[in-house]
Amino acid sequence: MNGDYCTREGAERIKKKIEEYWSDRGRDVHVDLVQGGFLASMRSARTDIRSNMINGVPVASEENYA
Repeated sequence: MNGDYCTREGAERIKKKIEEYWSDRGRDVHVDLVQGGFLASMRSARTDIRSNMINGVPVASEENYA
């Protein structure tokens, strides 16, 4: 299923898109995939995406101010 982003494969596609998007703009973003537990409402396990961004924007690093 192409639109299922809660699976490990879907989460990996999103991770790659996020990293490529910000890399193309000269920003270094770290994205991690975290295996979540089983959810009865989804009837499956899920994979969460975590990053070092705040509100979807990369955190300013000291090298950006050099």
